[in-house]
Amino acid sequence: MTVPDNVRADILAQALPYMRRFAGKTLVVKYGGAAMTNEGVKVTVVQDLVALSCVGIRIVLVHGGGPEIDSMLRRLGKEPVFVQGLRYTDEETMDVVQMVLAGKVNKDIVALIQRQGGRALGLCGADGGLIAARRRSKGGVDLGLVGEIESIDRGVLDAALAGGYIPVVATVGLGGADDERLYNINADTAAADIAVALGAEKLVLLTDVPGVLRDPEDASTLVSALPRTLIEEYLEAGIVSKGMIPKIECCARAVDGGVGRAHIVDGRSPHALLLELFTDRGVGTMIL
Repeated sequence: MTVPDNVRADILAQALPYMRRFAGKTLVVKYGGAAMTNEGVKVTVVQDLVALSCVGIRIVLVHGGGPEIDSMLRRLGKEPVFVQGLRYTDEETMDVVQMVLAGKVNKDIVALIQRQGGRALGLCGADGGLIAARRRSKGGVDLGLVGEIESIDRGVLDAALAGGYIPVVATVGLGGADDERLYNINADTAAADIAVALGAEKLVLLTDVPGVLRDPEDASTLVSALPRTLIEEYLEAGIVSKGMIPKIECCARAVDGGVGRAHIVDGRSPHALLLELFTDRGVGTMIL
């Protein structure tokens, strides 16, 4: 489809004030799900990240890799196990998480950013003591080497950003002084905590749905703007349910911690990141 020149000009004019507003600000993007498994979509996501970096926005990318981890486990003859929605992580599974998440997935993203003209630096939570973690259980149920975050040391991220790099973070955390183990960390939670630690302007979760929907079967019921004060009401009413609950809770966690805005955006939609940030209407749900 050919876009008329006047429409292109209107798009650029609409984007310019947002570019000025966010220049020099920090944006934390969590990237995962179907947006990572579709190669065409993956390219458009990375193009958006590089474009944002080129206009002076400081980008930190936090990524998941669940489908890739599942695939590798099955190739090794091990079936993935989930407990209350969280991956049970025994020592063998943790080895696979470290190998796939901090290895192949992380470096594939770094390479793609470089090929699209950006500068990227691959990290995991153990690098520079970025993510300190402790063992987590949910409702008294043992989850193995699943960790919860104790602290974020922003120093390594600040150094990367100061050097003009996009830090690409795999969410493997490091145990404390008396704990030599690595832990598997939920990527949404890690992104929220990193955004808080950096005093980010925005947190964006790229997901597999358009955003918060009043009717999960009807995309036209998208809630474009959701005040933080209404989140509990939405939860109690069941408007936010199932897999959207942890995402909306992470957004609330970020906003409560001082992040300016949090966004839930369908990462499968081409250039959704630019449309959400640089247009008046946006395409996802913004938590105020």
